[in-house]
Amino acid sequence: MRIALVEDNVSLAKGIAYQLRDAGHSVDVLHHGDDADMFLQQEGGDLVILDINLPGKSGLDLLADLRDREDPRPVILLTARSETEDRVQGLDAGADDYLVKPFEMEELAARIRALGRRKGVAPRQLIDIGTLKLDVGALQLLDGETALELPRRELALLAALSQANGRTVSKAGLLDQLYGAGSETDEKVIEVYVSRLRKRLVPYGVNIQVHRGIGYSLGKSRQ
Repeated sequence: MRIALVEDNVSLAKGIAYQLRDAGHSVDVLHHGDDADMFLQQEGGDLVILDINLPGKSGLDLLADLRDREDPRPVILLTARSETEDRVQGLDAGADDYLVKPFEMEELAARIRALGRRKGVAPRQLIDIGTLKLDVGALQLLDGETALELPRRELALLAALSQANGRTVSKAGLLDQLYGAGSETDEKVIEVYVSRLRKRLVPYGVNIQVHRGIGYSLGKSRQ
């Protein structure tokens, strides 16, 4: 799941992002309301975690603008204990849930899972990859009706390449999709994931093509 985290407390945002990425999510971190406004208008994603009190445009204004644009992404508000009125306004404005600071990461993870299940009623999206099918929503690679056991990062990489429809995707682009903007992860991890994934896919007629200095694309393996 790609998550936009909008939180002006840098240390708190870093801690939340670390935990979410460790759970396999891609996280885009933003600290300023105006930057978040531009990002949310230009970038897609699956869910927004939004602090109410932000420098620049407030979280409530960001939420109102999202809904005015008919953006359906679920939003979890982060609020201080004293902000009862703001929480009510947020829910009335279209927030899907809220958490009161301080909170446990297990609780945030549970709220994300619940919203993910709610979103999961959407039609199943299957992409043909060689003799396999990729279920993009569930992030599963299927050989017939059998789900292959692959690490989630490798599945997310495969999804990013498959959705590019044969176009070349740069290492930086893949890194953003796997970990989110603002991640300090080195681009070399993409090389490791690609190397592992290529070996797994060869028996199924799939090849990840390396375009040196440019990036990667998905194609058929040579027989």
